[in-house]
Formats: sequence, structure tokens, C-alpha cells
Amino acid sequence: MSDLQERAKALDTADELAPLRALFTLDDTVYLDGNSLGALPRHVPARLQEVLTREWGELRIRSWDESGWWTAPERVGDRIAPIVGAAAGQIVVGDSTSVNVFKAVVAATRLAPEGRDEILVDADTFPTDGYIAESAARMTGHRIVPVAPADVPDALGPRTAVALLNHVDYRSGRLHDLPGLTAAVHAAGGIAVWDLCHSAGALPVGLDRHGVDLAVGCTYKYLNGGPGSPAYLYVAERHQADFDSPLPGWTSHADPFAMTPGYAPADGAVRGRVGTPDILSMLALEASLDVWDGVGVEAVRAKSLALTDFFLECVAAYVPEGRVTSVTPAAHTERGSQVALRCEDAEPVMSALIARGVVGDLRRPDVLRFGFTPLYVGFADAERAARALSDVLARQAA
Repeated sequence: MSDLQERAKALDTADELAPLRALFTLDDTVYLDGNSLGALPRHVPARLQEVLTREWGELRIRSWDESGWWTAPERVGDRIAPIVGAAAGQIVVGDSTSVNVFKAVVAATRLAPEGRDEILVDADTFPTDGYIAESAARMTGHRIVPVAPADVPDALGPRTAVALLNHVDYRSGRLHDLPGLTAAVHAAGGIAVWDLCHSAGALPVGLDRHGVDLAVGCTYKYLNGGPGSPAYLYVAERHQADFDSPLPGWTSHADPFAMTPGYAPADGAVRGRVGTPDILSMLALEASLDVWDGVGVEAVRAKSLALTDFFLECVAAYVPEGRVTSVTPAAHTERGSQVALRCEDAEPVMSALIARGVVGDLRRPDVLRFGFTPLYVGFADAERAARALSDVLARQAA
């Protein structure tokens, strides 16, 4: 056994989060793609079976009241709230991330001071965020200003209405300065909207503490909610009375079953609801969140940094110099919970890794992505992945 394998074993033995791995359905595969789809918690199938057979199969329509289906969007939102540093009553779950980005951006333009016509958008944002922002700008008479997050303070001005930013860059894993950029947007008089898809469940966010206005995020990555599980929308309490959703659906009405022709918004984050909740996915997500009971985000962050540090150390030890280059920042203050390696022939390399039981993913043309979910990824996984990468590159060179 090599020194790095010995160290990995010792680190796993000392890891306070290591027992959580047993809560997930895993095999001998090294699963480093939880930043795209989280692993299945073991107890979720039984919970879904109960929903299918009893709540839907036996209670049927009664379950909207008796099984709590109607209040699930707010109830599950309150389960997510402590993970992203929010008090209860500010998060509603439902719809996709894209739909929630649309709600947030348009609503933000309506919260911003009159006369402002610019929406700043992270120039390297996930494509859908950009598409949605462009459409929102056309509909509201604003113009899009693409800007790198580091350059946002210099781009802000009296015309800035909204800044839509990603907390962690999906390609590189770079962590952006949410507290500093939020403060800068506020100093310029704008509204800060954050996309938390690649940070929630991997590191502290501090929505309330840092004064974020609106935020959105998905639940199928580090929150392990399942494929296509519903996203969430955060509306800071101070904005809820003025939050004007561009999608005023019936379930966000103050009296939804009155079926009146005029729309009167409900109080609180409920205003972020639109249509009938997707109950099966919603309740699978709710069950998945049980794995967070008693788990502190700070401990998750500490393990995430230790894992990515160790993986980078193993890559440096095993892979010949020059074969891969990390595009993920080395500084902890600038790193999310993934490592992105630039690699020639990235696509066949990742295919070969997957064939060897190491599952990451790639971003074309040349980036290998390895996501580290601290709830179930261990140090032995990191060492094995780096060793497999070295073997694949050696075979490719030969």
C-alpha cells in the first residue's frame, strides 16, 4: 500500500462524516458526479412506496390535506433553509431552476429603483441563466450587461437594476465572493440575485447574514433530491410584501380556492408558487433531506476542502507533469466542491475512467470535472480516482 493510500485510510478513519455514507445507495464505483446528480438515500424508495400506495392509492384527493401535500412547498423550503443560511418562511420549493430564475430576475427588476435599465449577468454563467435573463430583459425593457464576477464592482452604476450571479462556476468550480459582491450591488442601489446550484449543500451560503435579496437553486446535486427534483426560490423577508411574480399562478393566490378572476397575492414566500406542486418529486426530496439531520454545513465545508486538497495532491503525485492542469482555484476562499482539470482528449479519458469505475463528467472541449459530495465521498475515493486517472493517461500515451 502506498503512502497516499495509507493516508487516505487514516483520514477516512478520522472523518466524523464517514458514517453518513451508509445512508446512501452506493456500490464499488467511485462516484464523483454528485455535482450533477446526487446519490440516492437508501430510505427514499420506501417513503415513495408509502406515498404511492397509501397517500395516493388509498387517500387519493384527501392527501392534499391529510398528508400535507398542499403545504409541502413551504415545508420542504423550511428544511432547505438552514442549509443555505436562511430563516424559516423565506424559501418555497417548486418548478425548475430555470423557471425560478425567470421569476427572480423579473421580480428583481420590479423591486429595483425606477429608471434603472441594466441587468448585470455573470459572463460565464450556466447557459440557461443567460437565456432566461435575455428573455426577461426583452420583456421588461432592460438590457443585458455580461461581466465577469470579479469585474462586477467596476461595472455597477446608476443604471444597474439587477445583478444575476452564480455562487460557484459550473465549469471551473471557482467560488465567487457572495458577501462582497452582494454588498457592492447594494451600494450601487441594485438587487442581488444568486444562483446556488453548485454551492447549496457543499458549503456555507449565509443568505440572511449577507443580505441576499433573491436566490434560486436546484435540489438534485448536493441535496440529493433525485433527477428533476424541484428547485427552490428564496425571497428575503424584507422583500416579500413587494415581491411581484411574473407568473402569478393560482397556488400563490391569497385564497386559491375562491377561483376569483382577479389575482390577489398570498403573504410571504408563498408568492413564489405558481401551479400544482409535483408531489412525487417533492416528497422524494423531502425524504432525501433527512440525511442532513444533525449535520452542520461547516463540517461539510471542512471535509470538502480536505477532500479536494487531497485529490489535487494525489493527482500531482501520480500524473506526469503537464498532462493535466487544474482550472479550479487553489485558494480555499475561491474553491467550491469540485475539481476541474484541463486535459487533452478529455472525452475519451473520461469514458475510460467511467469504464474503470470512476465516474466524473466533462465539459467540452477539454475539462474533466470531479465533484466531491462530502456526505458520501471519502478520501480513499479521491486517491483511487487520481490513481485511475494516471493509469488511463499512461495507457493513452502508450
